[in-house]
Amino acid sequence: MDCSKDGIGRMSFELSVVICTFNPKPQNFARCLEALRTQTAPAGAWELVVIDNRSDEPLEARTDLSWHPHARLVREETLGLTPARLRGIRESTGTLLVFVDDDNVLDPDYLSQVLRIGRERPYLGSWSGQCRGDFERPPPEWTRRYWGNLAVREFDEDVWSNLPRLAETMPCGAGLVVRRAVADHYLQLNESGQRGIQFDRTGSSLMSGGDNDLAACACDLGLGVGLCSSLKLQHIIPPDRLTADYLARLAEGISYSSILLDHQRGKPVHQRGLARRLADALRTLALRGPDRRIARAARRGADRAARQVGASRQTPGA
Repeated sequence: MDCSKDGIGRMSFELSVVICTFNPKPQNFARCLEALRTQTAPAGAWELVVIDNRSDEPLEARTDLSWHPHARLVREETLGLTPARLRGIRESTGTLLVFVDDDNVLDPDYLSQVLRIGRERPYLGSWSGQCRGDFERPPPEWTRRYWGNLAVREFDEDVWSNLPRLAETMPCGAGLVVRRAVADHYLQLNESGQRGIQFDRTGSSLMSGGDNDLAACACDLGLGVGLCSSLKLQHIIPPDRLTADYLARLAEGISYSSILLDHQRGKPVHQRGLARRLADALRTLALRGPDRRIARAARRGADRAARQVGASRQTPGA
């Protein structure tokens, strides 16, 4: 785990951890940082870059990173996870980048495992691992089927592919690892105007496709995407993310951004015809309570995105 100087005199590392945060809960952010402080990979061998994405109360005065010899806190004034991620890519120097959310608690060997996988599997351009739900209160049983939308994912075997929109092998944003070339390609797509929409969350928006777009950039470069069982973290989930209202909004945001991302990456997008709408309506009527509401929200998001794609096709120069 060597470090050196880059072309402009900065220390360059094999691995950089990037945390993009906006108004983090103090207790969760403290757990996130403590998990990084206790990593088995020595702190002197990797860098830590915290991007404060215009928090109402700036983090600089209330965040102690003195325990880490190569840590920086950078303020990004453009609100949104996408601008924050892009700033993190620019500010970091690692050949491997690990994106950690402010409510993620990494297992102690997470970074060591990242380095091992990076060396042993050069064909992978982006990957993530298991994400266990750390529920602040016992979750209602009916919510279990939606935990995947909250990035909860546990599995026993490693999987990978070179298919950029295959759900079974697509890494998630929690603990996402990308190689520098992949991150730079994603940066170039955004800076060149080839990404006219932010797929990530901005403020209270629940758009959530940016991590998939970033990970899929590995396939653009002829590399694979995958899930590695040895990588493990906990995702802190508060009770307000387990309500019917939040899960419906989340389902709508995921469906909306997923359709737009499919279109951006060349997958055909079609609006639902009458027969399909009737069949979906009948299936929805068979559902009860929150499940019906969430299913309707998901279809509403998909329909809105499909209409938007259709309108863009009819616009000259689109």
